[in-house]
Amino acid sequence: MVSALPVSLEDIRAAARRIAGRVIGTPMVRSASLGELAGAPVHLKLEHQQTTGSFKLRGATNAVLSLSPAQRSRGVVAASTGNHGRALAYAAKAEGAVATICMSRLVPDNKVAEIRRLGADVRIVGISQDEAQHEVDRLVREEGLVMVPPFDHPAVVAGQGTLGLEIIEALPEAAAVLVPLSGGGLAAGVAAAIKAINPKTKVIGLTMERGAAMKASLDAGRPIQVEELPSLADSLGGGIGLDNRVTFMMCRELLDDVLLLSETEIAAGMRHAYAIEREIVEGAAAVGIAALLAGKIKADGPVVAILSGRNVDMEQHRRVINGETALFAEDGP
Repeated sequence: MVSALPVSLEDIRAAARRIAGRVIGTPMVRSASLGELAGAPVHLKLEHQQTTGSFKLRGATNAVLSLSPAQRSRGVVAASTGNHGRALAYAAKAEGAVATICMSRLVPDNKVAEIRRLGADVRIVGISQDEAQHEVDRLVREEGLVMVPPFDHPAVVAGQGTLGLEIIEALPEAAAVLVPLSGGGLAAGVAAAIKAINPKTKVIGLTMERGAAMKASLDAGRPIQVEELPSLADSLGGGIGLDNRVTFMMCRELLDDVLLLSETEIAAGMRHAYAIEREIVEGAAAVGIAALLAGKIKADGPVVAILSGRNVDMEQHRRVINGETALFAEDGP
């Protein structure tokens, strides 16, 4: 089954060779507190310590390096909820290319500012990632820029899969890997690597209740649009694209389950990460911890939770850590 998918284990291993020296292999540490709670060893993959503050650098770097020099000279463009834009801006700059990043008004200011600092041309368009994508399509069509999508692209998925490769090579006996789920680039890549090496390891996608596009699409049996709403897990927002060609299929075939988390549960995950694990993470990165705290994971062996990014607005983080629970209503915008 895995061999028929758009991204193979060999693609992921090739990506690992390609991006070596340009991204860091992040540490994986054991959490005593979460292990006691789960009744099984729990390991945290500290991907938020990646150079640009999230896993996105892996896929963006692999995609940029996969382009020809002529393609890179035209400039690259993408829609982003923040972390992919930052990673693509960094990867493009490292190769002497210009990046244009299109984002909606829902993207936090701190992420927009960092992308500008890296020298990218930033376009703020509309109130959803789908609207930002329309601007990307126009720039590709009218100005000849080369699109590097945030998730639905084989080279991006293969790059993200190098994270799964690191996990399963470090802990081949892992019973479950908890992966933040948005457009599916990370989940698809991680699952492809892990399932090819140890098919018995469960890969569970985790996302927020508010506007979970991949979960809704999987339930519907096809990519669908959902309303994009503010969330502590803002990096998990956005649609998966109605013409999704890569990640929907891979998530459908490879994920063992997809679980939803409330804003209150995500906030609890962020607080635990900070107060107990001594890690500052954004809401999207806290979903694995949140699921464990909420008792939503039934562990029958070692569990790995991916802490995917740290690019949180620090004022928001302070408010969450101080116990504010009403940043976003659970049942409305």
